[in-house]
Amino acid sequence: MRMRPRSIRARDTLVAAVIAALVLGVTAIGVDLAVRSAVEASLLRQTQVDARRVSGAVRDGTLDGPIRDGTRGRVLVQVVEPGGRVTNATPAATDRPPVSRVWPSSNLRVRDFTECHGHWPDRECFVAEAIRVSTAPDSVVVYSSVRVPSYLVSGLLEAVLAASVLLFAVLAAWITWRVVGRTLGPVEAIRAQLSEISATDLSRRVPQPAGQDEIAQLARTANQTLDRLERAVARQRQFASDASHELRTPIAGLRANLEDASMHPDDNDLRAVVRSALRDTDRLESIVTDLLLLARIGTGGSAAQEPIDLGALAGAEVRRRSFTLKIVTELGGGVMVRGVRMQLVRLLGNLLDNAERYAESLVTVEVTGADGLALLTVTDDGAGIAPADRERVFERFTRLDRARSRGAGGTGLGLAIAREIAQAHGGTLRIEDHPAGARFALRLPLE
Repeated sequence: MRMRPRSIRARDTLVAAVIAALVLGVTAIGVDLAVRSAVEASLLRQTQVDARRVSGAVRDGTLDGPIRDGTRGRVLVQVVEPGGRVTNATPAATDRPPVSRVWPSSNLRVRDFTECHGHWPDRECFVAEAIRVSTAPDSVVVYSSVRVPSYLVSGLLEAVLAASVLLFAVLAAWITWRVVGRTLGPVEAIRAQLSEISATDLSRRVPQPAGQDEIAQLARTANQTLDRLERAVARQRQFASDASHELRTPIAGLRANLEDASMHPDDNDLRAVVRSALRDTDRLESIVTDLLLLARIGTGGSAAQEPIDLGALAGAEVRRRSFTLKIVTELGGGVMVRGVRMQLVRLLGNLLDNAERYAESLVTVEVTGADGLALLTVTDDGAGIAPADRERVFERFTRLDRARSRGAGGTGLGLAIAREIAQAHGGTLRIEDHPAGARFALRLPLE
């Protein structure tokens, strides 16, 4: 199912937003955990310093008077006896109840913990350390606590991180929307232009962006394909026009002869009418056969290719035919090509027919191989072909004026078929310069 560019743009934008949200969400969770861990570790170190300093002084009996506070009230230190009475404290913690009810046992004299009181938005949390001064049952406990920053308690940190994730996800989606839109814009223009091109107007082309990226290459390829299609359709239309004209002539002649014989049976020689009808029928059959061959060659066909000795094939074809002119052959051995034998026989036969039709007295056939190519030439000593007409003779149903004055002239498809066969075998067929007459040169890749 074809997806419209707008759908692709929306899909890619959604995917980018989801991926960005997932990646940033995981990152935000990591940042949140890292910040909490780092802050709580820092606060715990502060409480440990004061708690252990005071517990040592209590144990040694050197604590005289209120506990000194060097943190300006940020760290609260209390000495609490069993029953929960505060016996000493820093100035900021003097009038406060015990920081916690956590009471270390004699087996676990030091406890580090985090404790919260109240409800949001008045909720407070503390990082604290409780140290039991001794293992005696009536030992006091020293508490040292630091308030956890409000942004860790109120959820502000999580809200900021969530907002950042949302913001960056939206930013990623917006960037993706713009980038994909800019990328698919030319594709949509190409699609829209292609949708408007029809068989009746193949002259239009898709817009071609500058540069060498994939979109520009796509546009160039589309335009090249349209060029080939336009040429193919033009050839097909010309071919249909020429074919209808070529078929109309023998059909009209055949119909005229038969109608005349039918209307005036006593005034016509039946055998002559039949002979004329057979000649027209033979011509129709030749044209149809050649058209079918051209159609098979043009569509690629499925004929199996095989290694072929081009010199041996040319020699066999020359020996098979009877010529009224002198034939000279120079056929090199071991010139191997790969192709469809019957098609190459047809190609050579068409060249020989053409040479025999227009030669004065001599036809020369040569086969050589060099530079990775096999070369077969068929040369006649006739009037030759003007340079301006050397490509026209390969067009279907094309006959030069002088050709029409020489016998039947064939179907007008022989040289067109020969070139189609050459191109189907990866080769070329051209008319080359020669001192006298016409020289047809076939080049095929060596096996």
